[in-house]
Amino acid sequence: MTLPAGPEDRGTLTIAPSVVRKIAQHAADQVDGTTRAERRIAGLGLGTHGASAKVGGEGNDVDLVLDVALHYPAPVRRIVGDLRARVTEEVERITSYEVRDISVTVSALLPDIAPRVR
Repeated sequence: MTLPAGPEDRGTLTIAPSVVRKIAQHAADQVDGTTRAERRIAGLGLGTHGASAKVGGEGNDVDLVLDVALHYPAPVRRIVGDLRARVTEEVERITSYEVRDISVTVSALLPDIAPRVR
């Protein structure tokens, strides 16, 4: 009887950077205090978007660059700390990669806008 090959002998596993990016973006969007920003081109509203991420690194080491919008007024440092912890936890849990660095840019502070009633 032949025993099954050990995990290291079964082949390779590569997780595409686009998958890591989507995991990071989703995790960032789940953090309390983050919000969606309106996307506009030439003055035309094109909907909204949440956090955006770029992925770098090599092998099982990942470096992330995140761009997020936060609710105004927000305790920016606390929210960014929560965001780094949540994104690191999710990326490492799902991919088993190690997050070496997360650089965060807060590109907008957006107030909650109540709809106007006429």
